[in-house]
Amino acid sequence: MFDASSPPTDDACPFCAIAATHQPYDPLRPPSALALSAELTSPSSFVVLSTPALIAFLDIMPLSPGHLLLCPRRHRPKLTDASPQEARELGAYVRVLSAALARATGVEDWNVVQNNGAAAAQVVPHMHYHLIPRPEIRASGRFSESFTMFGRGRREELDDDEAEKMAEELRRQVAVVLKEEQQQAEYEERRQLAKAKAKL
Repeated sequence: MFDASSPPTDDACPFCAIAATHQPYDPLRPPSALALSAELTSPSSFVVLSTPALIAFLDIMPLSPGHLLLCPRRHRPKLTDASPQEARELGAYVRVLSAALARATGVEDWNVVQNNGAAAAQVVPHMHYHLIPRPEIRASGRFSESFTMFGRGRREELDDDEAEKMAEELRRQVAVVLKEEQQQAEYEERRQLAKAKAKL
């Protein structure tokens, strides 16, 4: 269960190190790649989203290009350790990141996976979601390529140059998705106001 007295970071946790290194920024106005230097952490981290409560970055051993991790900044070992506010923000950004990921990769299918505990295949004991693009292998006739589910399968180390480009495009697409949603909300508000005035 959520414990407000739990420590905000764990010195041995790599996700806490990434969160501590990268300051929050406005997702509608993402910083340049230079401002998000990947070399600030070891191994390098490629940040896609950084809010006061959450951080998202590319997996260093991706199952496919664009494989993202989304987690709270505070050290929360399992999903049930997240605060209610963190859980709401995680849910909202899983949706936003999913849309941005599909646009940035051109892959319209993806897995969202969240493991809790070693027996459930959680490797880093800091609660996180995996967003994994799933290029269609079976329909293309490339049956010799592996099809993996839920984080299992062949993984290759992230290429820094490709990761930098992908992270930059993902940050850009997150901003686009959020702006579109903002415009849609404003349109709906205006529509509701016009509807209410018409009833008077």
